[in-house]
Amino acid sequence: MSVVGTSAAPDGRDVRASPADAIDPDQLPDGLVVADEHGRVVRFNAAAARITAVSPADALGRPLEKALPLEDLEGRRWWQLTDPYGGLAIRVRQPERNLLLPGGREVLVAARYVRDEPLGPLSRLVVTLRDTDARRRTERSHAELIATVAHELRSPLTSVKGFTATLLAKWERFTDEQKRLMLETVDADADRVTRLIAELLDISRIDSGRLEVRRQPVDIAAAVGRHIQAHVAAGQPADRFLLRVEHPLPALWADPDKVDQVLSNLLENAVRHGAGTVTIDVTPAPSPREGEETATSVTVSDEGPGIPEESMNRVFTRFWRGSKRGGTGLGLYIVKGIVEAHGGTITVGRAPGGGARFRFTLPVSAPAYLA
Repeated sequence: MSVVGTSAAPDGRDVRASPADAIDPDQLPDGLVVADEHGRVVRFNAAAARITAVSPADALGRPLEKALPLEDLEGRRWWQLTDPYGGLAIRVRQPERNLLLPGGREVLVAARYVRDEPLGPLSRLVVTLRDTDARRRTERSHAELIATVAHELRSPLTSVKGFTATLLAKWERFTDEQKRLMLETVDADADRVTRLIAELLDISRIDSGRLEVRRQPVDIAAAVGRHIQAHVAAGQPADRFLLRVEHPLPALWADPDKVDQVLSNLLENAVRHGAGTVTIDVTPAPSPREGEETATSVTVSDEGPGIPEESMNRVFTRFWRGSKRGGTGLGLYIVKGIVEAHGGTITVGRAPGGGARFRFTLPVSAPAYLA
């Protein structure tokens, strides 16, 4: 069964597509149900069958209210309530709303009233159905994000409020060393809140497709070296890191701040959750972008326990934590968003030493005038 597509001409007439442009309704992602002028079902696609658990053979030819018995959230029968065939002739559609199938399953339903002439009787009633599972997953993800943010903010803000209130009330009772310790704690907690807010802004930009990439020439090997030196300055032994660079590397154009963010997160994960030597390999690689031959690849691996096989497909999702040792579980989600905003790819696997191995590849992305 196929459907010939139509579109509206400027004067309101239907412009019918040629048979070569016909659309198979079973290829549509949403449920499609079409009733004729008598209210009997003449089309019932595969998505509608999946959503309603009614086979097309059982639906075709039946009255719409029996093939698709819908109720509103107050238990009223929807087709009797809206009366599409006997109601006002000026109506052209029903906006999408939540309705219930038999058994209480919730679906999103919209309808289009097709008339051969204005104010004439219905010639077709076109109904679309969408599963609410995806919307519920989104709502659940947003709720989890709010809960995580509230939890992560509560601890440092409680600390900041407690120490500042104590200092203001009893300043003269503390030694300079005690005051310094309290202020250092307040400073660290303020940094923690700042990092969380930055993560939330990144997630918002990634989810909305508004993450901006400001490309400049980037020396990726030097950038890795700076991050290693920062960890050494923070107390990590220098021999815990092994940097291997394969020359010549292609000239890389990327956003240096965002590349630093990716490197910082991956090295921090390897240091905090891994063990043994953290090895960073910087090599040329085939480009993930069509039309470019080479790219730059960075692999960060450790010798710790690694990531369980069953968890690898969740590593780059929100709130995934490799261990219970702190973190919001948002870092790797942001890393993936940054890499993909550059047109690159990132993968996770098991390192030769048994630990975790993260590998990201960035296309060269040189400006056209350098090509």
